[in-house]
Amino acid sequence: MLERINTLIWGNLLLCLLLGTGLYYTVRLRGFQLWGMGKVLGRTFSGCRRNTAGSGRISQLQAISAALAATMGTGNIVGVATALTVGGAGAVFWMWISALLGMLLVYAENLLGALFRYRCPDGSWCGGALAYLERGMNSHPLALAFAACCVLASLGMGNMAQVNSIACAAREGFGLSPAVCGLVTAALGGGIVLGGVRRIGKAAQSLILPLSGLYLLCGTVFLILRREMLADAFCSIFRGAFGLTAVGGGISGAAVRRCMNIGLRRGVFSNEAGLGSASLLHAAAEAEDPKIQGMCGIFEVFADTMLCCTMTALVILCSGVTDPGLDGAALVMAAFSVRFGSFGRIFITLSVMLFAFATLIGWSVCGESAARYLSPRWGSSVYRLCFLAACMIGAVQDLTLIWQLSDLFNGLMAFPNLIGLIGLRRHVRPPA
Repeated sequence: MLERINTLIWGNLLLCLLLGTGLYYTVRLRGFQLWGMGKVLGRTFSGCRRNTAGSGRISQLQAISAALAATMGTGNIVGVATALTVGGAGAVFWMWISALLGMLLVYAENLLGALFRYRCPDGSWCGGALAYLERGMNSHPLALAFAACCVLASLGMGNMAQVNSIACAAREGFGLSPAVCGLVTAALGGGIVLGGVRRIGKAAQSLILPLSGLYLLCGTVFLILRREMLADAFCSIFRGAFGLTAVGGGISGAAVRRCMNIGLRRGVFSNEAGLGSASLLHAAAEAEDPKIQGMCGIFEVFADTMLCCTMTALVILCSGVTDPGLDGAALVMAAFSVRFGSFGRIFITLSVMLFAFATLIGWSVCGESAARYLSPRWGSSVYRLCFLAACMIGAVQDLTLIWQLSDLFNGLMAFPNLIGLIGLRRHVRPPA
C-alpha cells in the first residue's frame, strides 16, 4: 500500500511540480544559475571567510557545512550507483538537469526563509519554510503540515536510514555488530546534537568539508589514471540520455523515459531541492542579506550534484566494471578497486559511514526546528530523545518500511513548500 502511495506521490505529479517550478524560476530570474555562477562562488566564499557569528547564530561557513552535510549523504555514492544500474548512463544527464532547475528552487527557499525569519520567545530563530509559510503565506496550517512531515522525515530518512547505512558498512567492512554500531552512533550523534545548532555547525564544518574534498581528490586521481576512458563515458551519458542506440543510431523511446525518470528522481533525492529542508538549515546563519543565503543554496546544489554525484558516476563509467550483480556501494567499491585495490574498498566503506553520519547531524537541525515549531516548550527535548532512540533502532532493523515512510514524508514536505514558493514568487528577485 505504501509503495503504491509513494509511486503516486513521486510519480509525474510531484516531478512536474518540482521541475516546473524550477523552470518558472529559471525564466523569471533569467537563468541566473548559468550566467551568475561566478557571482555565486564569489559571494559564497567571501561570506565564508567571516567564520564568526553573533549570539544565537552560526557563521555562514557553518550554515553551508550543515546544509551540505544534510544533502551529501549516501545518495552521492549509493544513489548514483543505483541510478546508473537502473536507468543507465543517460540518467546522469537528467540528474544534471534536475540540479540546474533545483538550484533556483533552493535559492528561492533560502531567500524567503531569511526574509521572513523571526525571533522566538526563547531567543532561537524560526526561519525557512516554517517562517515563509506562516508569515509570508499567512497560513499556519500549511506550516504545521510541513513541520509534522519534516519531523517524521528527519527521524526516518535523516536518521534511521542513515544509521542503517553506517551499520551495514561497518559490518561488511570491519565486522562490527550493528547493535554496537548503533550505540556508538547514538553516543557520538547525541553528544553533537545536544550541544545545539552551533555545535552541529562546527561538527559539520570539521567533517563534511575535508571529507568532500578527499572524495573529490581521490576521484580526480582515479579519472586521471583512467583518462583514456573519459571520452567514452561522456558519450555514453549523452547517448543514453536521448535513447540513442549503439547500433544504427536509432532512438529508443522506452530508454529515454526510463533514464529520464530515474535521473530526475535521483537528482531531487540527492540535492533535496524543493523540499524546504535547506532553508531550515540557513535560518540561524549570520548573513543579513537574504540573497546571500539564496546564493549559498545554489552553491550547495552545485557541489552536491554537479561535483560529487558526477564524480561518482564518472568513476563507475570509467572503471569498466560491468558485473550486473553489483549495485549501490558494492559497485562503487569495485570501481575504485580497479586502480586503488583494497584501499578503494576501505575508502568507500569509510566514506559511506562518514557521509551518512554527516547527513544524520545535518537533518537533526531540520527535525528539531520543526519539532520546536510544533511545541515551543517541549519540542526540542522530546525530539532529542526520539533522535537517540531512532539511532539505536535504525542500526538493527530492516528498513524497508522505514524507507517507504521516509519517501512518503519527504514527498509530502514538498507540497506545502511548493505552494509557498509559487505564492511568494514576487519576493524572489535575482541579486543585483
